Amino acid sequence: MSKNLFTIIVLIFTALLAGSCKQTDNSTPPNIIIIFTDDQGYEDLSCYGSPDIKTPNIDRLAANGTRFVNFHVGQAVCSASRAALLTGCYSNRLGIHGALSPRADHGLNPDEETIAEMLKKIGYATAIFGKWHLGCHPGLLPTDQGFDEYFGFPYSNDMSPDSMNNPRPYARNYPPLPLYENDSVIMLEPDQSNLTTWYTERAVDFIERHKDQPFFLYVPHSMPHVPLYVSEKFKGKSNRGLYGDVIMEIDWSVGEIIKTLEQNNLLDNTFILYTSDNGPWLIFGDHSGSAGPLREGKGTSWEGGIRVPAIMHWPGKIPSGKECITPLMTIDILPTLAHLTGAPLPENKIDGLNVWPVISGEPGATNPHDAYYIYYEVNQLQAMISGDWKIIFPHRYRTIKSAIIGNGGQPGEYNNLNIEEIELYNISEDITESINVAADNPDIAGELMILADSCRTDLGDALTGMIGKNTRKPGIRSDTLPNEGD
Repeated sequence: MSKNLFTIIVLIFTALLAGSCKQTDNSTPPNIIIIFTDDQGYEDLSCYGSPDIKTPNIDRLAANGTRFVNFHVGQAVCSASRAALLTGCYSNRLGIHGALSPRADHGLNPDEETIAEMLKKIGYATAIFGKWHLGCHPGLLPTDQGFDEYFGFPYSNDMSPDSMNNPRPYARNYPPLPLYENDSVIMLEPDQSNLTTWYTERAVDFIERHKDQPFFLYVPHSMPHVPLYVSEKFKGKSNRGLYGDVIMEIDWSVGEIIKTLEQNNLLDNTFILYTSDNGPWLIFGDHSGSAGPLREGKGTSWEGGIRVPAIMHWPGKIPSGKECITPLMTIDILPTLAHLTGAPLPENKIDGLNVWPVISGEPGATNPHDAYYIYYEVNQLQAMISGDWKIIFPHRYRTIKSAIIGNGGQPGEYNNLNIEEIELYNISEDITESINVAADNPDIAGELMILADSCRTDLGDALTGMIGKNTRKPGIRSDTLPNEGD
C-alpha cells in the first residue's frame, strides 16, 4: 500500500470517527424536570398577570422559554390529573377518578407505564419529591411505579386529623398524615412549613448526584393546596397574604433548581415544564388562588378548573419569550418526551400525542388531536375542546355560594347548578365562557357531538349509561391488612 493511499484511508477513518462522536454528543438525551404545583390558579404568577404576587424566577423561565396560555389538565382534581400527566392517558381509561382518600384500596395500576418507567428503561435516574396521590398502599407507591427515589406525602396535605390547621372537619377521622422516604414512613404529621424547603433541598441534591447521567426529576409540590404553610423566610413577604407567600416560596424553589442546573452546566440540556394539577379551590377565599378571567375553578370542567399556567424551557430548542395559544394537554407530555429521548412508547394504549412541533415553534405546526375530552370524577363526559371551540354537555357542576375572606382559610359553601342543554363557546374569542353560541353554530355543534359519541364508545359515560370498550382497571393494594379504622 502506498503512503498516500494509507494517508487517505487514515483521514477517511478519522473523519468517520469524528462524525460518529459528533452524532453521539448531539444525541445526548435531555434531562427532564416537571414541577407540578397543587391547586394553583391560572393568574397566580406575575408572568400570567398576577397584580400582587412576585415570581421572578418563574418569570425568567417564561422569558427564556415559552408561555402556554391554552394548556389544560386531564381533569380538574388531584389524583385524576396526576394520572393523566404521568401516563399520557385520560384518567378514566385507567379507572382513576377524583381524589383518592387515605381509605382508598386502589391506585394507579403498576401495569400502567409512567414517564418514570419509560425513561428508566433507557438509563435515566428518576425521583419524585412531593405529593404522589396515586395510591398509598404497598405495591402502589412511587417506588413501585418507576421512581428510584421518593420523598413526600402519599396524598393531599389536608387529609389529616390535625385539628389545629385542617380546614375540612371530616378529614379529622383520617389516620395521621405520613411523610415517606422511599417505601417507609419516616414521620407522622411533620411541620408542613418545611415542606417546600425539604422538597427543594432533595431536588438540588438529586441533580448534583446525577449530573453525569440523564435524569427525570418530578417535583409535585404539596402547596398551594390548603392548609397553607410557608417557611419563616417567606412569611409575610407578599402583598397577597399567606397564599402569596406560599407562591413566592415555590418561586424560590424554582430558582434554586435553575441555579443548580447552571452551576453544573446542565441548563442547556434540560427540558423544564412548570404547571399546576388544576385550577384554584375557590371556596377557600383568600387561601385560594385566582383563575383570573376564567370561569369557575377546581372541580369543574370550565376553563378555570382545567386551564392552568404552563411554561416550558429548553434553551435553543424551545423558543424564548414566546406565547403559544395552541391548545395542549398534559396527556401529551409522555409521548412528547418519548420523542425527545428516543424512549419506546408504552405498550398499553395511550391518549396523548407527540406535540413537539407545537412546543418547539415549528412554523405551521398544529395540534394533532381532533379534540380533547374533559371528564370528571363520576366518569361523565362533561366537555370537549376542539381547536377554538369548546362544547359543554348537560351535567351538574358546583359553583361558589360563599367564600370566607380573612378567616384562616375556612371553607365557604357551594351551590350545585345544572346544564340542561348543550352549550358552545369560542374560547379563542370568549375566554370567560360567557357567550353561548350553540344556536348560531348548529353545524359545529353537530360535528363535535359526533366526536363525543365516538369518545363515549371508547371511554364510556356514566350519564348516558355507556361502558367504555377500552378502559382498564386500577391497581389494588397488595397487602392484606384492612384499612386503618375500618
